[in-house]
Amino acid sequence: MIQQATFLFISGAEIAFILFIAIMVFGADKLPEIARGLGKGMRTLKDASNDIKHEITKTAENSGIDTSITKDVKSELDKVKEDLEDFTGSVRRKF
Repeated sequence: MIQQATFLFISGAEIAFILFIAIMVFGADKLPEIARGLGKGMRTLKDASNDIKHEITKTAENSGIDTSITKDVKSELDKVKEDLEDFTGSVRRKF
């Protein structure tokens, strides 16, 4: 069963309306600058979070803390998630 991905439960018409309001408020000439700034900010945030994860993992390994348990927990959670999706797949209504 293929499901359509939703972006924060916002439809295409709602996204178009938001873009229209953004153009009205900021102007068409400012939108590329705003989008570029948001993209750089998101990239910086992602890089910072990856650095923090890497430092935590490196420190745990240097301290002799077993980090393999997180992989085991993640795999178990993924199995439960798949089972839940299989179970709820037949129950979900199509919109």
